[in-house]
Amino acid sequence: MDFARDVPPYVAKPLELLPFRALMLAPARVGDPASARALARPYRDVAARLLDWIEQGRAIADSGPALYVHEYTAGGLTVRGLVGALAMSRRSASMADRAVWPHEAIHHEQAGELADRMHQMDLNPAPILLVHHGVAELRELLAGVTRARPEWRYLDRSGQRQRIWAIRDADLLARIGELLSETRCLLADGHHRYAAYLRLQQEHPGTAWDTGLAMLVDQDDTPLFLGAIHRTLPGTTLDGLVDAARAAGASVAEHGRRRALGALDSTHLVLTDGATWHTVSPGDLDRDAAVSWLHDRVLPGLPREPMRVDHHHNVDDALAATSASSPAVLLPSPDFDQVRALVESGGLLPEKATSFQPKPSLGAIMRPLTDA
Repeated sequence: MDFARDVPPYVAKPLELLPFRALMLAPARVGDPASARALARPYRDVAARLLDWIEQGRAIADSGPALYVHEYTAGGLTVRGLVGALAMSRRSASMADRAVWPHEAIHHEQAGELADRMHQMDLNPAPILLVHHGVAELRELLAGVTRARPEWRYLDRSGQRQRIWAIRDADLLARIGELLSETRCLLADGHHRYAAYLRLQQEHPGTAWDTGLAMLVDQDDTPLFLGAIHRTLPGTTLDGLVDAARAAGASVAEHGRRRALGALDSTHLVLTDGATWHTVSPGDLDRDAAVSWLHDRVLPGLPREPMRVDHHHNVDDALAATSASSPAVLLPSPDFDQVRALVESGGLLPEKATSFQPKPSLGAIMRPLTDA
């Protein structure tokens, strides 16, 4: 199995989110899968293609640089984030000066492919998501911004409700910068894009590639939902999983489907082949995440290595892919503070360990590098 093992470098304090001139798809095209063709191959033509779209009214370029408050609602959950160009040129020398904390390893080759693609496009097509516990004054400042009428407000094609405010006042931008300077944040989504940003900065220092598009969400204000990503393991068996879990010191019990699924919580996993159901209690998850225990203690003990690990963002999708030759491991949702404490003590989670939701629709805010 080809697990991600590379750890991207850490961006150092002070955390800086800098103004940029946003590019957006027109409201009728945000969230429309057909709009993805604007960002499709050949990537070297994307910048010119988007200029054509602006002339045709299918995309919008802001009038000048700004930081943006982006508030979006999906499935009844509202998320508010501060969007800017994240300064990437400083690398941390110690744990104490780390501003951005990745929580998953990455595949170096995948990050390189993304870097090459963005360089050809001259574009950051979507922000990475950063999460922190913000200070009260910053929350109050951003709440004040959102009391004004948004500059863009619409329901997109996917059903997300978008509201975007531009912050251009120099004094307000300066105060926001001061409040952000000592922030340390968890990289919630976009680990490979973050690594691609770092590679592009290293290859093109002193240019617009010194920064990368990011959205910073205050988990104490409008928290992202943190869900589990479940696994199916083609090529192994349920009996092999059960034996490996017991060998790793867990208590394993067979139950019916309803009881097993009802036991899926912060201290239990569920193993199933669709016909037989087992609950698994590792017993020491107060010190470790369930997904780490699975990858570090159980999978290495399987009598037959799976052909691959398939990932599923909800239980129904995982069970639809489950069979006698592809058993499922249903994982409990991790806790934000547990993940943060783990990474700030020097640990990492396996790839695709967490699912921060909802993410903003593609095209709501992009950053052209030719105009940065």
